[in-house]
Amino acid sequence: MYRRLTLLVVCVIFAAINLCAQTKTPAAQSWQASSKPESSSPGAPVALPSPAPSEEDWTTIDLAKSGLRLDAIKGILLSKVQLQGCTRELLRFQWRRNDPIDLYVIRPGSTEKPPVVLFLYNYTYDTDVFREDRWCDVARKNGFAVAGLASALSWPRLHAPRPMKEWFVSELQEALAESTHDVQMVLNYLATRDDLNVKHVGIFGQGSGGAVAILAAAADSRIGALDLMDPWGDWPDWLKASQQIPEAERAAYLKPEFLGRVSGLDPVVFLPRLKEKALRIQQVDTDPVTPIAARDKIADVAPRPGDISRYRDSAAEKKALGADGIVGWFGEQLKPETVTAHPNRERSDPR
Repeated sequence: MYRRLTLLVVCVIFAAINLCAQTKTPAAQSWQASSKPESSSPGAPVALPSPAPSEEDWTTIDLAKSGLRLDAIKGILLSKVQLQGCTRELLRFQWRRNDPIDLYVIRPGSTEKPPVVLFLYNYTYDTDVFREDRWCDVARKNGFAVAGLASALSWPRLHAPRPMKEWFVSELQEALAESTHDVQMVLNYLATRDDLNVKHVGIFGQGSGGAVAILAAAADSRIGALDLMDPWGDWPDWLKASQQIPEAERAAYLKPEFLGRVSGLDPVVFLPRLKEKALRIQQVDTDPVTPIAARDKIADVAPRPGDISRYRDSAAEKKALGADGIVGWFGEQLKPETVTAHPNRERSDPR
């Protein structure tokens, strides 16, 4: 009996050790396998600070009032790759529990202290897109560094113990507020580096990322140029008719309690406050996600009529943007002589 019990205990311990080895995260494995960079290099690895036990305030876009630890901007350098003409880094941060955040930084080697453009795609995108070598060409050609991260409650940031039924729209207040705070925390980190210039930052936002970009620009004066592609906003109309929402869930999002929680985080409230920013809002008439009423409301509250570019369809948009796509505009806006928005600037309607 004693021998059987001893054998059982040994088996359980062995199984537990084996399970831990199998469930180690790929990021941890790659970090242990990589060589430790010099501590003087930007983004050198340090121990992640434990998030303070506090409740984050989802009613404010102001980072100082959010409840987050403002000193929690030290990250771990997971990888650093030298490519032709640029350097690509992947860093991991954590300033709230159960929510590690990966940040890509692609810096051109030809520019000593380049400005930064932060890319925030729709919540359905994975940050793996920033591993593509084309970003090196973007950074080198336009003379700015590329920073990329995923929004809160986006696919790359859904982790246990959060149930899978919760997603960006079902937790819209949380997703918007936390993502807005994240952008400011990332900018605070980038400001600690001596190889980047964050005095005048550009931000690209697509879909849900466009909504976050508007809120972040209203909260942070360092963001001086915004390029928004089909941004979400005008929550009563958007939630009522957007095809992004499953019909079985729509009624819950139209309840006064839900609308009340997100009313203070509506991009149409903050867009008029961006008069001093360089701004381009691109809207595609055939986009099924943002309904016509919401699209028109966003256009109506833009600081200047010339800030809106409307396209019949995606093909017309692609043709109008040309070979440089979305990045050429940022290259112009972030030049020293154009760091201030020009209120009387007019753009032609590509239609």
